Amino acid sequence: MIEYFFHHGGRSHGDSRITIFAGHYGSGKTTLALNYAFWLKQRHQRVALCDLDIVNPYFRTADAARALQAAGIALISSTFANTNVEAPALPPEAKSVFDDHGVHAVIDLGGDDRGALALGRYARLLREEADCQMLLVINQYRPLTRSLPDLSLIRAEIEAAGKVPFTGIANNSNLGGETTLSDIHASLPFAEEASQALGLPLRMTAVSRRLLPKEGSDGGQQDFNMGGSIFPVDIYGKSIWTI
Repeated sequence: MIEYFFHHGGRSHGDSRITIFAGHYGSGKTTLALNYAFWLKQRHQRVALCDLDIVNPYFRTADAARALQAAGIALISSTFANTNVEAPALPPEAKSVFDDHGVHAVIDLGGDDRGALALGRYARLLREEADCQMLLVINQYRPLTRSLPDLSLIRAEIEAAGKVPFTGIANNSNLGGETTLSDIHASLPFAEEASQALGLPLRMTAVSRRLLPKEGSDGGQQDFNMGGSIFPVDIYGKSIWTI
C-alpha cells in the first residue's frame, strides 16, 4: 500500500506553522521547500515561501515565482534573486512570517553553516514559536552527505550557525534525472540509520512524481513497500540535482 505524505490528516507528519528546510549544498532543499509549500496550500488558506538562501546563485525559489503566484502562495525573496547580483541581503519582509500567526510559512535555508547564518537573525523569534520544525535534508548520493560522520558534522555546523535545532530528517536521496525506484529503495537503510544515529525522526522520503504509479493503476505497487511517508515532488528550475 502506498503511503502518500499528503493523504494523512492531523499533525503526525509535522504540519507545523513554520517549516525550515536546511542541509548541505545540492541536497535539494529548494525543491522540497517549493513542493511542501504547494502541499500546504491544499490544506491552508494562507501560505508563504521565504527564500533565505543568500548563498546559492544557481537555483532559487524565485525561479518558480509564476507557479507560486498562480497558486496564491506568497513568495518572500531577496530583490537580487534571478539577477546577476548575488548580495548577502535578507528580504526585509522575512520577519513577517514570524509575526503573522495566520500564515503557514516554509523557509528555504542556504547550504551549510554559511547559509544558516541568515537564520540566526530570527533565532529568538523561532525559539518563541511553539509550532516550528526544521528538517535536515539528506541525499546519500551527494558528496559530503553519504556518511554518518559527515551528516553529524553538517548538522552541528548548521545548528551552531542558525541557533535553531533540527527536529527531523527529509530523505531526498536521488541521482537527478537518472533516479530510479531502486535508487530510492537503496537509500532507505541509510536514512533510517541516520535517523537513529542523530536522534531525529525520518519525516519523509521524497520521490519524483514521474516515478509514481499513475492514480488508479496497480502497476508498481510492490515497488512502494517503503517505511515512512512518501512525499511526491515535481521538478522546478534548472539543476538536475534537485531530484
